[in-house]
Amino acid sequence: MKLFKIGELARLSEVSSRTIDYYTKLGLIEPEARSDTNYRLYSDETLTRLKRIENMKREKYTLEEIKASLQLWTKISKDEVVTEKLTSLQLHLQQLQKEVLEISPILERLKPSQLKKLNKVLTPHTAACIEALLLLLGKSPLS
Repeated sequence: MKLFKIGELARLSEVSSRTIDYYTKLGLIEPEARSDTNYRLYSDETLTRLKRIENMKREKYTLEEIKASLQLWTKISKDEVVTEKLTSLQLHLQQLQKEVLEISPILERLKPSQLKKLNKVLTPHTAACIEALLLLLGKSPLS
C-alpha cells in the first residue's frame, strides 16, 4: 500500500493541503499512519475518498451531508470499491430525481399520442432499472 504525505495527496487529488487538513479535522478522511518524523500519511483509499468528496461537493452536497453519506456506506462495507460504487449510484439516483421534477411540467402538456410514444420508449428502460434496484436490495423482482 502506497502512503502519501499531505503535499503528495493534495497534488494527486487536486485539492489544497489546507482542504486536506480541514477534511481531516472534520473526520471526512483519516491518516493511515504517522511517519517517524510525525507526518500524517494517507493511503490510496484516502485518495479515492477525496475524489468522491469533491464529486459530491460538485453535486451541491454540504460537508455534513457528505460525511453522513460516507459514514453510512462505510458501515455497509469497508471495501472502498463497493463504497465508491454505492455513492456513485446514490448520486445518479438523486440526479434522476431532480431531472424528473424538472421535466414533469413538460410531460403534463404532452398530447395523449405523444405520451403513448414516450411510454413505449421509457417502459423497458424503467423496468430494467427497477429490476436492478430490487436485485441490489436483495429482493427478487419476480417474488
